[in-house]
Amino acid sequence: MDNPFYKRARPGAPPEPPSFEPPLSHPLPLRSTLRHPPLRPFRIAAAPPAGLYKLSAVAAVAAVALWAGAALSQERAAEGDGDPDQLPLRLKRSLMLQEALPGTVRGQRPTFISGNVLSGQTELNTVIEGNAELRQADTVIRADRIEYNQTEDTARAVGNVYVNRGGNIYQGPELQLRLETFEGFFKQPSYQFIQNDSYGQASDIEFVDDKRSIVRNASLTTCKRQPGPDWMPAWVLNATRINFDTEADVGSAEGAVLRFQDVPILPIPNMSFPLSDQRKSGVLPPTIALDNLSGLDVVLPYYWNIAPNRDLTLYPELLSRRGVAGGAEFRYLEDDYRGSLRGDFMPNDQLRGRSRWGLVAQHSGGFDTGLPGVGPVGVNLNINRVSDDNYWRDFPRATGSLTQRLLAADASASFAIGDFTNSVRTLKWQTLQDVTAPIVPPYDRLPQVNTRYTRSGLAGLDFSFEGDFTRFVTDRNFAALQPNGNRSYAIGQVSLPWVTPGYFVVPKAQFHATQYTFDGPLANGKSSASRALPTFSLDSGLVFERQASFFGRGFTQTLEPRAFYTYTPFRDQSFLPNYDSGANDFNFATAYTENNFGGNDRISDNNLLTLGVTTRLLDPTTGAEAVRFGVAQRLRFNDQNVTLPGGLPQVDRISDVLAGAAMNWTPQWSTEGTVQFNQKASRVVRSTASVRYAPTNYRVVSAAYRLQRPTSTLDPGSEQVDVGFQWPINDLFGDRGTDLGYGRGLGDGRWYGVGRLNYSLKDSKLVDSIVGLEYDGGCWLGRIVLERLQRSVNSANQRVLFQLEFVGFSRLGSNPLRTLRDNIPRYQYLREQTTTPSRFSRYD
Repeated sequence: MDNPFYKRARPGAPPEPPSFEPPLSHPLPLRSTLRHPPLRPFRIAAAPPAGLYKLSAVAAVAAVALWAGAALSQERAAEGDGDPDQLPLRLKRSLMLQEALPGTVRGQRPTFISGNVLSGQTELNTVIEGNAELRQADTVIRADRIEYNQTEDTARAVGNVYVNRGGNIYQGPELQLRLETFEGFFKQPSYQFIQNDSYGQASDIEFVDDKRSIVRNASLTTCKRQPGPDWMPAWVLNATRINFDTEADVGSAEGAVLRFQDVPILPIPNMSFPLSDQRKSGVLPPTIALDNLSGLDVVLPYYWNIAPNRDLTLYPELLSRRGVAGGAEFRYLEDDYRGSLRGDFMPNDQLRGRSRWGLVAQHSGGFDTGLPGVGPVGVNLNINRVSDDNYWRDFPRATGSLTQRLLAADASASFAIGDFTNSVRTLKWQTLQDVTAPIVPPYDRLPQVNTRYTRSGLAGLDFSFEGDFTRFVTDRNFAALQPNGNRSYAIGQVSLPWVTPGYFVVPKAQFHATQYTFDGPLANGKSSASRALPTFSLDSGLVFERQASFFGRGFTQTLEPRAFYTYTPFRDQSFLPNYDSGANDFNFATAYTENNFGGNDRISDNNLLTLGVTTRLLDPTTGAEAVRFGVAQRLRFNDQNVTLPGGLPQVDRISDVLAGAAMNWTPQWSTEGTVQFNQKASRVVRSTASVRYAPTNYRVVSAAYRLQRPTSTLDPGSEQVDVGFQWPINDLFGDRGTDLGYGRGLGDGRWYGVGRLNYSLKDSKLVDSIVGLEYDGGCWLGRIVLERLQRSVNSANQRVLFQLEFVGFSRLGSNPLRTLRDNIPRYQYLREQTTTPSRFSRYD
């Protein structure tokens, strides 16, 4: 057969390095410490006379063993190692077993052949018949007959041909191939790719090189073949031509038709698709959703993989009730910084009669100043801005803010000089107002300059100092309530901690000094104010341990009583503005603190003692906490007269009782709860309780209950129940399936119920809800999700998300995965690649 590959001369191969690809699979590659002569592709030590020869495979192996033994003896004798029979063979582990072999390395590797009958001419060609096998580096060829031309490094295989090239498998009746460059063709092959576990059939394959191939009259699917003559894959891509580029992990098809359940659903003249989960430039599948406000929402994204650490996604969008819109998101990732920029623009919203836009920018990173004694400068940026007050209603998922009506533009820089940590910050809010529920905007910080000094272990003392200057500015419409102004404060503290495994005692002294200057006069006519006051606290506790047993399990049980006393004298602060202070909730995190307010405009006058006790059950082997129970209460010796504007003094001598418990008795169950009980009113004023059950992968149910009694006319209180779940519906019918591990589901043909429901017991209605179904068809997944988000007392946003995912290929429809992951605790994707496929998983 006249094949152009046989007319090319193979370039001379350099000497074989000491480490080589073993002919059989090993946990780690083996390397002999002895040096041996370079191996040629096929050579028998005692060469027969020139001409044809025939010998059995057993004779070939014996000849090679004799040659290797002679070479080993000569090598050891030449090195003066003594009697070669007395020296053990020394083997070392090697890291030379590489996933991807460079072309230069592949050409240096030896060629191994085996079969029932070998024949040929020395150094020229070899014919292998019967169970023929040829192996070189990461390439394995098996067939009924293999003809190998050593001078041109070409192989021709006929009959039941099997090829494994780096984990990619090809099978068919006839192959012609140049081994080193992997150029050739394969007739009527079937193929299977390792990256996405896809496979298919074709009339022929042309191997352009070891990375690129052209497949004609081809099919591609990831559906595993099932027994039976009538079996058809659930989905298949048919094309007149498919170009595979495994280096770029991209496939491109011409004359393609995507069929699902034997129905053509997407005819595409030209398309490209990924061969792995690696990013690639191109048009992404359209996303489609139904919204009760915007109508049909269709987005056709285009992804541009600019560089391995930069990309850009464009989002042309059509909303049937609003019109056309567009968006773009740019992301970048460097060694010292990272960030993203997202912008959306609608030139004419037909429902609002105006243009709409939104902007979200995030950046975090740092740089080295090069100045002696100055640490790296950390820079953070978080910007959220929209065009109008109704943006949060119409596009509730468009901003990156956790508070939909308060959007921050926050920029900060920080650096350290010795024991000093310094920062500069600017924070400006955009408040989205609602005429039916207006809110007072928070104050902007333009700017805030802060420095902190911390020193520990100086003669047993711990020192800290904090100084801060902030310029507070707000909207003029609200500035009349209290004027804009500057605030400077300094806080110094010193403590003497005694800490041992059995007890701790920490006395601490603090001093607060604050200075204000205002743009306008206060109610008392002054344009400045100051405040200075000390604080003393004493924190102490004991830790007892004992070995205990409960319900047949052994534990280390602790008993940890704690007493915390704090004293701060009264200073009248009612004339001071409140720029950033708020009342702290009474919980286990705030019960043992000196100030009952957060922020720095109010410092509570305290003369109180907090008493509490906690007990834990700890696993004696791992130290994991199985059970925790705690209780705390405050004893007040004087009234607390410092309040927030409009607040009332605290006159009760005994506070509410705070009790909390958590249990993780088994890894499957988790429970936690907190209760705040008012003894005077004999009722619970605040409580939370949660439970989660997750027996295996893809099975999780969580529930939470929250109660908040009204505290004032401005706080009507709330009572809500929150339930989240992901569970196989097949379980209800006794079919529990087989757990295939995270990212692989529970088997084919399974339905999953997913959702999260937030119900207000006070209002007797659903607040927010997400409910959906997922179907795992093995090689395809189907999802439909209904989402409802409350946007006012009497209205809500509702939309329908549906998606069809062809595993390892593409997704069609809207994308509910982010919605499910963000809202359902411990939600797991049915398909998620957690490990990189390895060619050694198919090394044979």
